[in-house]
Amino acid sequence: MQKDQLFTRRGALLAGAAAVGAAGTASLFAWGTGGGTPVRPDAPAAGAPAHRLPANSSAYRLQPLTGYGPPRAADARTPLRSEPLLRIDGRGRTMVLTFDDGPDPRYTPGILDTLAEYDVRAMFFVCGEMAADQPGLLARMADEGHTVGNHTWSHPLLTKLTRRQIRSEMTRTSEVIENAYGERPRWFRAPYGAWNRAAFQLGSELGMEPLAWTVDTLDWTSPGTGTIVDRVGNGAAPGVVVLSHDAGGDRSQSVRALRRYLPRLLDSGYHITVPRRQLA
Repeated sequence: MQKDQLFTRRGALLAGAAAVGAAGTASLFAWGTGGGTPVRPDAPAAGAPAHRLPANSSAYRLQPLTGYGPPRAADARTPLRSEPLLRIDGRGRTMVLTFDDGPDPRYTPGILDTLAEYDVRAMFFVCGEMAADQPGLLARMADEGHTVGNHTWSHPLLTKLTRRQIRSEMTRTSEVIENAYGERPRWFRAPYGAWNRAAFQLGSELGMEPLAWTVDTLDWTSPGTGTIVDRVGNGAAPGVVVLSHDAGGDRSQSVRALRRYLPRLLDSGYHITVPRRQLA
């Protein structure tokens, strides 16, 4: 597939187009109840500095604090969320693939290569300190039609920060994304799934919707390529949002797993896309 055959966000911006993601995908959202028992990490992890990436995933990723239950119906016109969006509701067998914590020059290019091979768009929730050193990867995401979201600057536990600190984490990252990607992010994901009132309010003020996930591959635990593939396959269903990672440790298993499960999903009739914003 030639690069000029891909949908490019920058080209769309120049043409005045406002659509994001695959053409014709109508996406309405519902969000979940946030059920489950939170599991607190021993200590908050602040994310790996871009100039010294950890080899051990446990040094960067901890168990997500929140378990999400089945989604419930809610008013899609709510201007300020109190819970994160969990899934995409549209026609047919539609799914969203998301990758957190990058971009990492060791693993993100491999993920982008596989997505390009199958002409698929995905979402990348990037950390500002990582993105600041990899503007070329953000530019490539823009050129190839992927959606880039805000995952804070240093991957902190937001529930331990002040409002001023949360705003700084979000704002700095949005500025890096805008400079390299071409527009400010419209989506936000809290590290560890640790949302609070301030995160929802400040994200809304910055023009971002909160997006969580419905299927967690737990790839940050390095469970094995086959296990990651099985988790995606077993969790596949219309509307689900899959959580994986392209940074924060050794993500070679995640890269290999995508090469295996993506063609299987497509052969099973799933349409992999990115969500559209439903403005109130």
